[in-house]
Amino acid sequence: MRALLIVNPHATATTARRRDLLAHALASQMKLRIAHTTGRGHAAELGARAAGDGFGLVVVHAGDGTVNETVNGLMRSPVGMRRPVLAVVPGGSTNVFARALGLAPDPTDATEQILEALSRRRTRTVSLGLADDRYFTFNAGLGLDADVVAEVEKQRADGRTISNAMHVRELLKLYARADRGVGPLRLDIPGTATADGGQLVFVSNVSPWTYLGNRPVRTNPATSIDGGLGVFALRSLRIPTVLRVGTSMLRRHGDPRGRQLIRYDDVPTLTVRSTTPIGFQVDGDYLGKRTEVVFSSVPDAVTVLV
Repeated sequence: MRALLIVNPHATATTARRRDLLAHALASQMKLRIAHTTGRGHAAELGARAAGDGFGLVVVHAGDGTVNETVNGLMRSPVGMRRPVLAVVPGGSTNVFARALGLAPDPTDATEQILEALSRRRTRTVSLGLADDRYFTFNAGLGLDADVVAEVEKQRADGRTISNAMHVRELLKLYARADRGVGPLRLDIPGTATADGGQLVFVSNVSPWTYLGNRPVRTNPATSIDGGLGVFALRSLRIPTVLRVGTSMLRRHGDPRGRQLIRYDDVPTLTVRSTTPIGFQVDGDYLGKRTEVVFSSVPDAVTVLV
């Protein structure tokens, strides 16, 4: 098998030594080409060309942002060509998609899992989410969460190292300034519900889709990588609501409920509209402000090596 290893050399948890060990281990089992990303969009270009270049496997050693780009590239494979199998070796600070696949957080252990899966030809086909024309592996959001992502990206551009603590600090800062009035969001779920007044919304493809350190945060515990989308929206950001719902999200068997909570699981499609432009993020990548986004579940989208 010909394999392409896509590496983000600037990812939080990757080092030159780890990259060399990974490349050596993979090269011992397959014909390997290594490509280092040089900037935003490069991984998508590599993924899009992979099928035409004859690669049967694409391995990504990077964080969730590079994984997302690669997946979007793979989904643009030429019509009629078999899409390469995807494998992920954690290299970022959170690695949500890799965790959702059941991969070990340590890159060395994850590499061993991938090599074992390769020898046993053990694959799994999973769903993706689609937000307008952008695929996502674990989550997309509008509102406060997206604003946090935007602030963190600014700090990363200034050379600061990304961490969970940085996300929490920015969240608290923005929450303190957040409007507590009627939210601008309207959710339309065909055949199910229409809801107005949302302050923020998360649309997830896996559960959990985020972590507080090593603690999983579950907004939609019934959502899985094999099913439809989870929808989670808050009508209120007042402290009692946030504390009640937030506490439930952090419990081991949390099942968030509440009068100010809009929640649906296994949703095939929905549209979110906003009366004012509002921040939008996909898999932790800030995409600017939107007034409307159409979300869809894409079943059996990508085959992964696990």
